[in-house]
Amino acid sequence: MSAPAEERAVASAMTVDVEDYFQVQAFTDAIPRKNWEMIPRRVEANTERILAQFAEGGVQATFFTLGWVAERHPALIRRIVAAGHELASHGYDHVRADGFDEAGFRADVGRTRRLLEDLGGVAVRGYRAPTFSIGACNLWAFRALEAEGYAYSSSVYPVRHDLYGMPDAPRFPFRPAGGMLWELPMTTLAIGGRNLPWAGGGYFRLLPYCLYRRGLARVLQKDRRPGIFYFHPWEVDPGQPRVADARPLSRLRHRLNLGAMERRINRLLRDFAWDRIDRVFATELATDTRS
Repeated sequence: MSAPAEERAVASAMTVDVEDYFQVQAFTDAIPRKNWEMIPRRVEANTERILAQFAEGGVQATFFTLGWVAERHPALIRRIVAAGHELASHGYDHVRADGFDEAGFRADVGRTRRLLEDLGGVAVRGYRAPTFSIGACNLWAFRALEAEGYAYSSSVYPVRHDLYGMPDAPRFPFRPAGGMLWELPMTTLAIGGRNLPWAGGGYFRLLPYCLYRRGLARVLQKDRRPGIFYFHPWEVDPGQPRVADARPLSRLRHRLNLGAMERRINRLLRDFAWDRIDRVFATELATDTRS
């Protein structure tokens, strides 16, 4: 059953982080970057499945795409754009933002934006840090993004987590350090003075769907703000190879409920209204001169 009309009146942002299964943070110790070229890629076929799913549901989304993937699958980038989706940057090859110094980070995000714009033929305004790796230790990243022509970031997760998180950050859009760039934080559910992660990914696969649905409806109704949802192409691919050398917790997190993900996404597309980030947050981004 679909959500009530008042929940569907405000569209939330649907986003996809375009990366292959072997590029995730959880497998960095098990799969060195130098081996990536030797691994059969599954990202194009999986992203095509998502494009078909969105087309059937009448949804347009924002695709935060690795430059590494774009270089090897330029036709996929053109298909994303041709379908009316927003093309955005996920950095070049999934190095965490806090793994660079400021100069290195600026070079990475600048290179990726130019690459995506050349392949897609559209302006790239948005960025998402791999593993939500912008936090209190690297706030200079916002300055670097603005300097490289980005209008917004969607990289801060205001939660506590062993791999990422900035729990004291605002839960809703803000301009860091007085700059012009907007940060659009990942959606959280505030309960008992604590922010719970409510933006998708592994938590979406872990929680019962009805519970996730109620939480998102609460954000829309009580906070009266749109949510941001994200997932990856590899999450709709239960047939992907198993990574035996990865740590047990990493393997568990990665493979949890992959077989149910496509069905859950279909329910989510029916139950709520969705759109691209740049349209959902058009009011905030209206002052961007690159629009």
